[in-house]
Amino acid sequence: MMFPGQGSQSVGMLSELAQAFPVVTETFREASEVLGYDLWLRSSEGPAELLNQTTCTQPALLTAGVATWRCWCQRTDQVPALMAGHSLGEYTALVCADAIGFTDAVGLVEKRGRHMQNAVPEGSGAMAAILGLDDEQVMVVCAEAAENEIVSAVNFNSPGQVVIAGNRAAVERAMELARAAGAKRALPLPVSVPSHCSLMQPAAEAFAADLAKVTIRAPAIPVLHNVDAESHAEPDAIRDVLTKQLYKPVRWVKIIRAMRAAGIGSALEMGPGKVLAGLNKRIDKTMPGIAVQTVTDLEKALALVD
Repeated sequence: MMFPGQGSQSVGMLSELAQAFPVVTETFREASEVLGYDLWLRSSEGPAELLNQTTCTQPALLTAGVATWRCWCQRTDQVPALMAGHSLGEYTALVCADAIGFTDAVGLVEKRGRHMQNAVPEGSGAMAAILGLDDEQVMVVCAEAAENEIVSAVNFNSPGQVVIAGNRAAVERAMELARAAGAKRALPLPVSVPSHCSLMQPAAEAFAADLAKVTIRAPAIPVLHNVDAESHAEPDAIRDVLTKQLYKPVRWVKIIRAMRAAGIGSALEMGPGKVLAGLNKRIDKTMPGIAVQTVTDLEKALALVD
């Protein structure tokens, strides 16, 4: 079972599922009490500019993923063998695996977003997707483009799809060099925070203090982490990988291949969007992914595992 990260949010997400399952709006109500504003209203009516602010996007996607998981649990007692989440989605996985309490996680990811936003002055950081080069080529391009600034490969999403992040000017130089090296596309991403690069180390230091205050338990279901594609049972080890996740790359290809090597035959993406199910097709066609965000999707997913 996989949980999406930032970029999968949209105004109106889970609206159809909410009509069939009251637990969706109940879950958003729980989150709203922590945040001090109506998260369901923000998610269902927008405006998009507010939903897309990092400090709102992170709790909104966490809540959407947990709500979808709760719908699943109301329909079946089937439990996944493994869980993982892309970036922010890792927190959703940990909540659904009973490692972190839901309301604790809502407050935690809101703080995470705030620290990330504060770490880099608005407008000075950037991220871009590089399509059509292999991992090594992208890393070489970043090294050439840095010029005493920061730019690095931060999301290894699928073969031929790598996201880079860093100082805006360095990212722009890397995009030009990538195109010159034969990239099919080099696309700037509409984000204000350069996630998973070394510019986020100040955010990680501040966030570590927040993590220390939250109760973390051994997951009831193993969760593969972004930093090392391994599962951890010790609370301090989980805190360590969550801290490092802020400034270390997301090893998504490694995670999916580790799932397949463990004998996983299919993967369900729980929550809005279809990003992770799409990446599955590029990483390993023998492990199909279904995105679950509507009642019809849920029925298909249930049929897959029955």
